[in-house]
Amino acid sequence: MADFSCNIPFLLYPSVFLVLFFSTINRHYHLYYFSYDMSNQTKISGENNSQLLSSPTSSPALNFHNRSFVSSGEQKKSQIEILEEGLARARAAIRSASRFRRSSSNRTESYVPKGSVYRNPYVFHQSHIEMQKRFRVWAYREGDPPLFHKGPLKSIYSIEGQFIDEFESDISPFLARHPDEALAFFLPVSVASIIEYVYRPHINYSRLRLQNIVKDYIYLVSTRYSYWNRSNGADHFMISCHDWAPDVSAADPKLFKNFIRVLCNANSSEGFKPARDVSLPEMLIHGGVLGQSQQGQPPNKRSILAFFAGGEHGYVRKLLFKHWMQKDNDVRVYQYLPQTLNYSKLIGESKFCLCPSGYEVASPRVVESILSGCVPVIISDHYVLPFSDVLDWSKFSVYIPIKKIPEIKTILQGFSHEEYLRKQRRVLQVQRHFVLNRPAKPYDIMHMVMHSVWLRRLNRRLSLE
Repeated sequence: MADFSCNIPFLLYPSVFLVLFFSTINRHYHLYYFSYDMSNQTKISGENNSQLLSSPTSSPALNFHNRSFVSSGEQKKSQIEILEEGLARARAAIRSASRFRRSSSNRTESYVPKGSVYRNPYVFHQSHIEMQKRFRVWAYREGDPPLFHKGPLKSIYSIEGQFIDEFESDISPFLARHPDEALAFFLPVSVASIIEYVYRPHINYSRLRLQNIVKDYIYLVSTRYSYWNRSNGADHFMISCHDWAPDVSAADPKLFKNFIRVLCNANSSEGFKPARDVSLPEMLIHGGVLGQSQQGQPPNKRSILAFFAGGEHGYVRKLLFKHWMQKDNDVRVYQYLPQTLNYSKLIGESKFCLCPSGYEVASPRVVESILSGCVPVIISDHYVLPFSDVLDWSKFSVYIPIKKIPEIKTILQGFSHEEYLRKQRRVLQVQRHFVLNRPAKPYDIMHMVMHSVWLRRLNRRLSLE
């Protein structure tokens, strides 16, 4: 192999990662996250939760009273105590899975994670089991479409609308029947819809209107119910794939300090915090057809070393086109494909698929590559890759720094045939995690995103006072 250490995507940014090694949980049940070399351990929850969080009260508007349960010889327990005890049992089960290298479930599991693509398959499996058992989300009902409760179901922002639609359809297994049963709370705000309907005509690109709409919604639900105030937003989240979504929190950092942002634009150099926020895979849905695995050609029939076709969006692609556009028969780079060529066919015949960032760090080509059985090549220096809590991207992808774009061919040719075959097999193994199903299915892209939110809620313990 050539002398390059560019196949580890976790060098994409200097931040640290949440890793599910629960043997390192301290007695207060805080998880730890680590840098890639597992050095310099740092707590996720730097704040003192007892000072951050206030005790819950009843919810006056809908008369959502905190229910209590009592057993013989025991004092009444509040609903928040019951929820936190359930989380404590979940943490204990996950620690046990890590220690004994086996998971436990009271039902037959449809899939059991195995192999090196997972940071810890036993811990991930047990965590997913506990999530399905316990994780319930209350989707706030305030607001009217199209700004709320509705988002795009096709196009590049479709994953945002698909999630909103899943919650609105009342078929999601994660939906709570009552807000007091919820471990997390979903703000059904569609940034893509706000941009489409509020910013017309497109003469002013100030983020102020977007920021005010989201802040007003938080003010509404935080004054109507107790849930935001008891956690300072730490158990609340929104999902958005629009490039402007990270700017929602810029106007009031204090308000959004603990808020979970599920974002496609997961740029660590622009305020994305892996310990708090969630990286959302970007997915381009054509005509409402859901993303499914295509397999492509078997490895022995993939004759193209590397492939990319796309618009000149951003400086990274300009560099790529400068060095490679229609200049090499092994590294095939196009801005616009000739009519005689088929995009899906070329991906299916390529060993490696180049995934440069566009105007922002994320690219739908990462998911496209995986679903086509093509090893993704990440060319984006600050992109926090999706599901990095549990997936080891170095096993099934390649990372090339932007400054080494001129060396793409040398780097990729440096992988032996056996190394390529291992990565390609692992790409096929992780495909299930990037497939979009409606309704969602265990371990698919929706469940993986929800698992990422679940982990961040698992790391927070609310005050019981």
